[in-house]
Amino acid sequence: MKQGRVSVRLINTLLAAACIAFTSSALHAKTDALATLFDYQVTRANGEPLRLTQVTAQVADADVVLIGEWHGHPGVHRFQTELLSQLASEHSVALSMEQFSRDAQPVLNQYLAGEIGEDTLKRQANAWDNYDGSYRPLIELAKQRQIEVIAANAPKRLVRCIGQQGLSYLDSLSEQQRSWFADTVDTQDSAYKRKFKANMHHGSASQTDAQYAAQLAWDATMAESIVAYHDSHPNSQIVHVAGRFHVAEGLGTAAQIHARNPELRIALITAVSDQAMLSDDAPDLRLHVLPMPQRWLSMDEMRQAVSQMQGQGDAQCKRVTK
Repeated sequence: MKQGRVSVRLINTLLAAACIAFTSSALHAKTDALATLFDYQVTRANGEPLRLTQVTAQVADADVVLIGEWHGHPGVHRFQTELLSQLASEHSVALSMEQFSRDAQPVLNQYLAGEIGEDTLKRQANAWDNYDGSYRPLIELAKQRQIEVIAANAPKRLVRCIGQQGLSYLDSLSEQQRSWFADTVDTQDSAYKRKFKANMHHGSASQTDAQYAAQLAWDATMAESIVAYHDSHPNSQIVHVAGRFHVAEGLGTAAQIHARNPELRIALITAVSDQAMLSDDAPDLRLHVLPMPQRWLSMDEMRQAVSQMQGQGDAQCKRVTK
C-alpha cells in the first residue's frame, strides 16, 4: 500500500511537471512568434499554440466566427485575412463587417460585382479612415473569391447621436433611417452593461447610459444583420470582424446573437497582448499580438483628443421632423 501511494504521488508529480513544461513551452513559442507588429499567434486559453489550419479546424462547426480586433493593428488584420482565405477554401463562407453600415450595402455590392471603382466605394460607403491599410485586403479577397460581404452595422453618424441624446433618438428617425438599426435594442442590466460602465463611462450617469445605448445599438444591429443572413444562407459560415470590446468573452455581439437565435453556434477569437488579456475562464481563442503604440502618454493629451472628437459630432444630431 505504501509503495502504491508513492507511485501515485510520483505520477501526479510527473504529470504536474509535464503540464508546467507544456505551458512554459507554449508560452515560449507564443513569445517567439511575435517579432513585429505584423506577427500573430493563436492559442487556447491554456497557452497551447495553434497553427492556422488548427484554428480553422477548431471553428469549423461554428455558424458564426467573431473576431475581436484592435482597429488598425496590422497583425490582427493579417490574421483576419489569412483565416478568411483558409475557411473559404474549405466551405462556403460570408464576411460580416462592423466597418460598413447597412445603408452602404448596395454600394458594397456594386464594388464586389466590379461595377464601380475603389474610390467610389470609399466615398459612397463611408469607408473608415484606415480602410486602405486595414480592410482593403479583406474586401479584395472577398471580391476575388466571390465571398459575400455583409454591411452589418448601423451608420456611425447616427449611433453617435444616440450617444449624445439617448436611445429615444431612434424615435425621431425616418422609416428608412430606422431600418438601419436593429428592431430591438434592450438596455436592461447585463454583464456587458456592467463591464461597459466599469471601463468606459465618462461624465454623468445619464451620459454614461446614453453612451451604453449607443454601444448596444451597435451590437444589436450587427447581431441582427448576422442572424438575418444566416436565416437566408444557413449553409454559409459567417466570419464577423469587429472591435475587441464587442467580441471579448461573448458579452456583446455574441450575446445579442443568442438573444435572437439561441441555436446558433458561435466561436470567439479575441486579440490579446501583454497589456490586455482575458479572464482565465473566457471561452475565446486568444489572438496574441504585440501591443500597439500608446495613443496618449498623459491625461492632458487624452482630454484634448476626446474634446476634439466630441466637437466633431456635436452639430450632426438634429432630430428628423416627420
